[in-house]
This record gives sequence, C-alpha cells and structure tokens, in this order.
Amino acid sequence: MSRIVLLIIAVLAFIWLLRRALAARKPGAGADPTGRPVPPAPELVACAHCGVHLPKNDAVANRDAGTAASGRYYCSEEHLRLGPE
Repeated sequence: MSRIVLLIIAVLAFIWLLRRALAARKPGAGADPTGRPVPPAPELVACAHCGVHLPKNDAVANRDAGTAASGRYYCSEEHLRLGPE
C-alpha cells in the first residue's frame, strides 16, 4: 500500500516539475513570438473637429500661437481649416 502512495506522489511531482519547465519556456510579456521586444503603442490624440482618435505622429497640429485652437490636433488639413467644433 505504501508503495502505491509513494508511486502516486512521485508521478504527481514529476508532472508538477514538467509543467513548471514547460511554462518557463513560453515567451514572456513584452516580446513577440520571435523574441524581439514589442515597440510601445503610439500616443493617440482626438481630432478637435470630429473626435476621431489617431496616432499623434499622423495628426495635423495647430501651431498658431495666441488662438483658442492652439495646440489642438486634427485628422486632416480640411478639419484644421474648419477649426474645432
């Protein structure tokens, strides 16, 4: 009887160790499947006219100093011309 209990404990320990070893091989967060780090997501801004969100580096910025719309972002030159809604 004690041999069966000892065998069951040994099998469970082997399964536990095997699962830990396999879990350690999985790629961690912050890396794609090839192992290269994933670049951070770009900052999103909302168009001041229509409210569409787009990456800040694709947005058209209003740089007119002294206006109420200064520093706002737009999705296109047309919306920049129309101004905030």
